[in-house]
Amino acid sequence: MQKFLLELGKGYLFEARQKRFTCNEDNYYVDLVFYNRLLRCYVLIDLKIDKLTHQDLGQMLMYVHYYDRYEKLPEENQLYLPDKKVLQKKLKEWIEEGTEL
Repeated sequence: MQKFLLELGKGYLFEARQKRFTCNEDNYYVDLVFYNRLLRCYVLIDLKIDKLTHQDLGQMLMYVHYYDRYEKLPEENQLYLPDKKVLQKKLKEWIEEGTEL
């Protein structure tokens, strides 16, 4: 976890794994929740093994909207999904590093 946090950059704090929240009486779980104290925003990560689907994106947007409405404080910043190409490149690097071990 330490190496992963260092790769994210400065200011990231680990908040939760499998963070549960309830929406319309249904329970949902965000795989990883971080907070960046420099940017003053939450970073939500939902891990996927298979190809990313539209349903996955919709689910993640629901998580982001929930955090925006119910978790973040008024003085904290809005959440955004990172650029897909940047995420793909970083994930590929991490996978290659993992296979070299």
